[in-house]
Amino acid sequence: MLAAPLPILALAVPANAATPALSGRVVLSGEAVPGLAKATHTGSLAASQNLSLEVSLAPRNQAKLAAFIRAVSDPKSSLYKHYLTVAQYAAEYGATDAQVQQVTSYLHSQGLSVGKVTANHLTLAVSGSTAQVEKAFDVSIGTYKTGSHSFYANAAAPSLPSSIASVVAGVAGLSTSSVRTAAYTVTSHATTAKATTALTPTIARDAYNLASSISSGYNGSGETVGLVEFSSYSASAVAAYNTKYSLGATAATVVKVDGGTTDSSGAVEDELDIEVEYALAPKATVKAYEAPNSDAGEVALYAALASADVPVISSSWGEPETEEDNLTSDNTDFTEMAAQGQSIYSASGDDGADDNGSSLSVDYPASDPYVSGVGGTQLSVTSSYAWSAETAWSDSGGGKSVEYATPSFQTSVNSTGDREVPDVSAAGGNNSPWYIDGGSWEDVWGTSAAAPNWAAFTADYDTAAAALGKSKFGYANSFIYTVAESSYYSSAFHDVTSGNNGGYSAGTGYDPVSGWGSYNGGNFIADEL
Repeated sequence: MLAAPLPILALAVPANAATPALSGRVVLSGEAVPGLAKATHTGSLAASQNLSLEVSLAPRNQAKLAAFIRAVSDPKSSLYKHYLTVAQYAAEYGATDAQVQQVTSYLHSQGLSVGKVTANHLTLAVSGSTAQVEKAFDVSIGTYKTGSHSFYANAAAPSLPSSIASVVAGVAGLSTSSVRTAAYTVTSHATTAKATTALTPTIARDAYNLASSISSGYNGSGETVGLVEFSSYSASAVAAYNTKYSLGATAATVVKVDGGTTDSSGAVEDELDIEVEYALAPKATVKAYEAPNSDAGEVALYAALASADVPVISSSWGEPETEEDNLTSDNTDFTEMAAQGQSIYSASGDDGADDNGSSLSVDYPASDPYVSGVGGTQLSVTSSYAWSAETAWSDSGGGKSVEYATPSFQTSVNSTGDREVPDVSAAGGNNSPWYIDGGSWEDVWGTSAAAPNWAAFTADYDTAAAALGKSKFGYANSFIYTVAESSYYSSAFHDVTSGNNGGYSAGTGYDPVSGWGSYNGGNFIADEL
C-alpha cells in the first residue's frame, strides 16, 4: 500500500482581489471580458431583456482549507482521505447566513430576483432585466460580433457597494462571449481505416485490464458518476448501446441545472460519455448534469456538482484557458471538490499544443490544479484484445498553463513554474475510437473519450474500495501523483513514452502530452486495495 507522503498542496486560485472604484463602490477584478477589444460593437442590449446570472460568494478561512487539503492528501496524516461533507464545508468555508442575507438584500433592493443559496453556501441564482442588472452592477451591456459569433458583454468589470464587495467573488452571466466546445470527432464506422481498433465494451475492458474486476463485481455498483453536459441527448441512442452489448446498465438520468438546455448540437458528446460509462462501469448510477452553454450555466453546473457531492465527475467540454471568464468561481468549486474527495476529470482538448489556435496554450478546465486533465492516446491491442502499446495522439491537448503555478503535488516532475497538463491519458486518437450509437453507429474519438474512461475506472475502483472496507479514490490528482511516484507505478499505469502533440513529446514517466499514462485497472485496484 502507499507509503510515500504526497508533496504539500497549495491552493492555486487566480488573483481576484477587489479594487477601489468611485462613489463608494468596489470593482470586482478579473471580471472584464477577455479579448473584447477585438470584437465589433453592434449596439446595446435591450433594456427589457431578462438575464440569468450566477453570483459566486467568496469562501472563508482559505488558509485553514489549504492546510486541510494538505493533510487529507497525505498518506502519513491521520486525516488522510477523511474528506468533508457538504454541510461541513459550508459551515466552515462557505459564506455565512449573514453574508448571504447581506448580498441577497442588496440584489433585492435593485429589483432583482434571487434564488436560494446552494448547499455549499457559495452561489446565488439571480435574474432581472438588462436595465436592472446594469444598475445593480454598474455596467453597460452591449452587443458584439466576432466573425459569425454574435454575443452580448459588459464593456467594463462590474462593481458593488464596498459594504458587500468583499463577500462576492464573481458574477457570471453578464456576457455570452464564452462558449464551451466538446472535444470529439465522428466518422462513419464503414469508412474507418482497417487498421483501426474500434473500442467496444469487451475490447476496452480487456485492453485496460478491467474485465476480471468487473466480473468480480467491481463494476461501479453503489457509485454515482456525474457528467458535465451543455447539450441534450437521445435516450434511445444510449438505450440501443446498452441493449446491443447486454450491459444491464440502468438508464442515465438528466439533472437540469439553470433550466437545463434544449440545444442538441452536442448530443454525440453526451451519448459518448454515457456509453463509455455503461461499457466500463455498467452498474454505476449515471447522471447527466445539463446546463445552458454560457458562463452562468457553467458556474451553476459546477456549483450543483459540488453541492450534491457527486463522487466522480467527467467533463469533455472546454475552451482555451485564456478565453475562460469563470476562473475564480470555478476554482472555488473545484477546491471544495478536493476537500470533499470528489474525483473530477476533464478532457485536455483536441488541438494539440496550441489550444487557442495561435500559440502554445492549454484547455480549461483541465488546466485547473484540482481537476485531472486527461489526454488522448493511440491504443494498440493484441489479438486477444490485451493492451499492447500506446503512443501519444498528435492532437492531444497538453502543455503549460498561463493561469496556474506548478501545484506542489507536481513539483517533483515539473520545474517550469507553471501547471502542466494533462495528468493522465487514455485512448482518444483516431486509430482507437469508440464504436458507439450516436443516433447511428459510428466511430467517435478525441480526449472526450478519454475523460469518461478514467471516470468509469474510478467508479469501479470505488466499488472495490467499498467492498473491501478501504478508502475511495477521492481527490484524484493527489491520489494519482502519489501512486505514480510510488513503487507501484509500472504496475498500476501504462507509461506512454512515444509520440508528440506538436509542442511537447512523450517520454519516460510524466510528460505534458500523456501525463503519467493510462491505467492498468486490475493491477491498480490490487496494488492500492
